[in-house]
Amino acid sequence: MLSRGKNIILIGMPGAGKSTIGVLLAKRLSRDFIDTDLVIQQRYGMPLQEIVDTHGYRRLREYEEETILSLQPTGPVIATGGSAVYSEPAMRHLQKNGSVVFLRVTEATLLLRIDDFESRGIAKAASQSFDELFSERKHLYEKYGELVIDCDGKCQEEILREIIGALSAATA
Repeated sequence: MLSRGKNIILIGMPGAGKSTIGVLLAKRLSRDFIDTDLVIQQRYGMPLQEIVDTHGYRRLREYEEETILSLQPTGPVIATGGSAVYSEPAMRHLQKNGSVVFLRVTEATLLLRIDDFESRGIAKAASQSFDELFSERKHLYEKYGELVIDCDGKCQEEILREIIGALSAATA
């Protein structure tokens, strides 16, 4: 049985399905849902892409770290921004009272899912290609993901069942 007080944290690349699966998972488990990208946008009063355009991608990563470190939730599903894994303090904070689930998706699938990477608000250098970003982040997701769910070729229901099954097995 899943502990009601333990947070469920979803990590992965932009387009991996963290927000979509997070909402569905929270609904299925009768939990609150927090999307850290939305919290950042509300806190700083602008979309993520505007933060990147105005202040740079490093500032977005700083805002993300500050936002995550300020969270003190008990029991929700939390969808992090794709760059949360760059901050070891933020990830350690999330791990303190939660299980980190890496939604793994291949680069090819991500390229099919995301229409416009330039307007998505991705915290990356302007000169960095998506391929380079994918390669750079992959090991960080694997480092912090306590549970890894392969999402390619699966419907949302299959992914939800796998997450719930893996979390139940991990807490048994």
